[in-house]
Amino acid sequence: MIQEKKNLKVIIISDGTGETATAMTRAAISQFKSKEIFFTRYKNVRSAEQIDAIFQEASIHHDMVVYTIVSPELRNHVQKLSKKEKVRSIDLLGPLLLGLANVFEMEPENQPGLLHAVDDKYFQKVAAVEFTLNHDDGRNIQSLEECDVVLVGISRTSKTPLSIYLSLEGLKVVNIPIILNMPLPEKIHQIDQRKIFGLTIEPEALIQIRKNRLTKLGTNSQGDYADTDKVQEEIEWANKLFSENRRWPIFNVTNKALEETAAEIIKLISMRKRNRFKQQVRFEGTN
Repeated sequence: MIQEKKNLKVIIISDGTGETATAMTRAAISQFKSKEIFFTRYKNVRSAEQIDAIFQEASIHHDMVVYTIVSPELRNHVQKLSKKEKVRSIDLLGPLLLGLANVFEMEPENQPGLLHAVDDKYFQKVAAVEFTLNHDDGRNIQSLEECDVVLVGISRTSKTPLSIYLSLEGLKVVNIPIILNMPLPEKIHQIDQRKIFGLTIEPEALIQIRKNRLTKLGTNSQGDYADTDKVQEEIEWANKLFSENRRWPIFNVTNKALEETAAEIIKLISMRKRNRFKQQVRFEGTN
């Protein structure tokens, strides 16, 4: 009579984090509620020698191996070891890669860790969007130093939509309004000034935008908001602040798509990063 196996140890082998294989195995095992399962996970497995060592343990204790490995050579190595050591193994990724290769009529990249890289980028964007929404219109200024970009400009210079657009690129953005005859928060002068970008606009365009805004709100009286003289005063006040902070690049958003302004800002940020990297390399080379 064959004795029923109540307990099982599952060894997860992955060339990435192993989270996908673990989650899939747990989902399958949930259908066998009377069984007790123990997991051991080996991540970032990239060599035959690592696999050999893992299989030595698996063969002694008759464990099951579940693996997600993109390298065809290493997958073949696992299959050969499974037969040699009489270890039960399940390839979660190989058949799917083969099927997709047949559908697309091309070979996969076979590069480990790509899923984890995509996940990291996704969560970075989520965090950036959340940060940006929490720092819209000058809110939560106490955590200003955590941002990647600060946008400053008078009302209706596309600060908020531009902030959101940049956050979708993974940048944490704060936008701060420039208000007539009021200084900017002192904290803005205490952070890296290379993070700060000014937004300006032509008076005629701003007046029209504000009038359209009032029409959408159903307001007949425009007051100072769209008054020509007051708008000109606001722009002159903003220009005064910009002239006092000449390290801030100024972008004119008149008749510009968000994508265009965002691309210019991202290009400047990337250029500055490259320059800092080159300077660091030259500095280290002199030591």
